[in-house]
Amino acid sequence: MRSKLRNMADITSLAGKRILLTHSNLFMGPALADVLHERGGEVIADEDPLEHPDAPAAVVARAGHVDVLVAHLAIPAPYSAADEVSDVEWRSVFAALVDPLPRLMRAVLPQMKERRNGRILVVGSASALRGLKRTTTYSAARGAQLAYVQSAGVELAPLNIQVNAVAQNFVDNPTYFPASVQANPKFQERLAREVPLGRLVSAREDALFCAYLCSDAAACFVGQVFPLSGGWAVR
Repeated sequence: MRSKLRNMADITSLAGKRILLTHSNLFMGPALADVLHERGGEVIADEDPLEHPDAPAAVVARAGHVDVLVAHLAIPAPYSAADEVSDVEWRSVFAALVDPLPRLMRAVLPQMKERRNGRILVVGSASALRGLKRTTTYSAARGAQLAYVQSAGVELAPLNIQVNAVAQNFVDNPTYFPASVQANPKFQERLAREVPLGRLVSAREDALFCAYLCSDAAACFVGQVFPLSGGWAVR
């Protein structure tokens, strides 16, 4: 039994893997960096906003050898009614959350294809899985991320490159659930009413699952989207 547990620990370890984490200073970035490092990975924590079209290629070039790309992209979600969404809002949200994905892939895939090995994990949002009021732009962009993952996943699986996504909501993080929000009694009521778990998923719980998806143990997942929302997305 101990031998089996030891073998499982080995296969979920990230030892020897170089992991490029984007937007590492935002959203889940700090928690992901800590846990990925704790699990043995060599984490290249990059803070480039990736706004310029050439930025993703430059980030990958600086990183050098990349075994795992964690495409973690985050912005404060706009809160506009559907008929109030401007072209500027629409373009800016897609520029931040969607446009960097193909650019990152173009930059990192050649080396992964050459080795016939790689992991790409997109940290997305469950707002793409269940309707939320006043989030049409944000939800559409997050939905585009997930559709991209599903298509790229089936295309790249024969090359032993796994592409998957985590679609999260109600996870403790300073970008979407700062302390001021969590302390609000109305938010606590909403949490009890809408989230079967009855609490926020902790940042560490989220990061540990992401770390698992980056490990050799997760070699069987292809273009999959994993809801991580305390049950909110699957009600």
